[in-house]
Amino acid sequence: MAAPGGWRRPKLLAVAKLFTPLGLGPLTARNRLWVSPMCQYSSEFMDGRARPWHAAHYGALAAGGAGVVVLEATAVAPEGRITPWDLGLWEDSQIDGLAGIAGFIKGQGALPGVQLGHSGRKGSTSQMWRGSAHVPPPEGGYRTHAPSAIAFADLPVPLELTPEQIEGLVEAFAAAAARAAQAGFEVIELHGAHGYLLHQFLSPLSNHRLDQYGGSLENRCRFPLAAIAAARRAVGPDKALLIRISATDWAEGGWDLEQSVEFAGLAKAAGVDLIDVSTGGLTPDAPVPVAPGYQAPFAGAIRQRAGVAVSTVGVIETAEQAEGLVADGVADAVMLGRPFLRDPHTPIKWAAELGLDTAEWCPPQYSMGGWRRYYGPA
Repeated sequence: MAAPGGWRRPKLLAVAKLFTPLGLGPLTARNRLWVSPMCQYSSEFMDGRARPWHAAHYGALAAGGAGVVVLEATAVAPEGRITPWDLGLWEDSQIDGLAGIAGFIKGQGALPGVQLGHSGRKGSTSQMWRGSAHVPPPEGGYRTHAPSAIAFADLPVPLELTPEQIEGLVEAFAAAAARAAQAGFEVIELHGAHGYLLHQFLSPLSNHRLDQYGGSLENRCRFPLAAIAAARRAVGPDKALLIRISATDWAEGGWDLEQSVEFAGLAKAAGVDLIDVSTGGLTPDAPVPVAPGYQAPFAGAIRQRAGVAVSTVGVIETAEQAEGLVADGVADAVMLGRPFLRDPHTPIKWAAELGLDTAEWCPPQYSMGGWRRYYGPA
């Protein structure tokens, strides 16, 4: 029956694969459309604690219907921050501010997640909207550390980590993971992509070490795998553990798909439940062929060849595109970044566009928003 004005209620679909549950280690995500970690650089200078901005930002995303909401890169050590305004979990005083956020996300039906990282040689910079320039120690910055004393772009040359410092960082990842679990996060992701510390160890372009942490693929994987194993021990079997990797440096002689496939299998054996597949970030001048879904083939290859669950991310802009990636078996889940910044309610909108009943994804407070009227199929 036609409604007033000529609008005809579209027929509901039985299912769209994008909006089916996904087992994630011991947990189940309610759907496969997830919030990718996106840095906010909005803590108070140098303290690493969550602020009202974080609560408002992640609260809006949690109410939008996503299956998993992963908080931004959160530093495991003070000198591991990208900027002095980064979130941190290097001390217990940072737990309480994040606990309320994790609890709200869970209360909205999504799995609360957090990404733990260390910037390595790409740290001590200003906020992106201030140009990402180096912040020197006299102005509140810090000396950076890396696998090798090789600078990124025009940033200062980092100090080469000693084996004892590397062992300490393994424990730092474990301690931060334990704090994340204490705060109520159920999904813990290690940041091994985009040219940050774990990625710096993996890539032969940034790792020129001659000891047990450099040279062969086995050696370059040693620290990242140790961090994974330590994080798994710290959080136990009841949490989901992910790692984000860059599947290629887009640079000759760098990290590539073949090495990513091998590492993915090793990461799974060390305790990872899903590989979050991105690319690039190690070198500032790499020719990245950005296009819709340009990173998805890497995720598909890792999923097929390493036998591990994967998510894909990068220029995924429509419901049909995301549904196709999951329905065709390219990825188990889709991570979105910029679409969520433009519209925190993207999952509700996309569910309507795919012809689904939006009630499952829409908070009851927003049920009068007319999602199907405005976004449903013709």
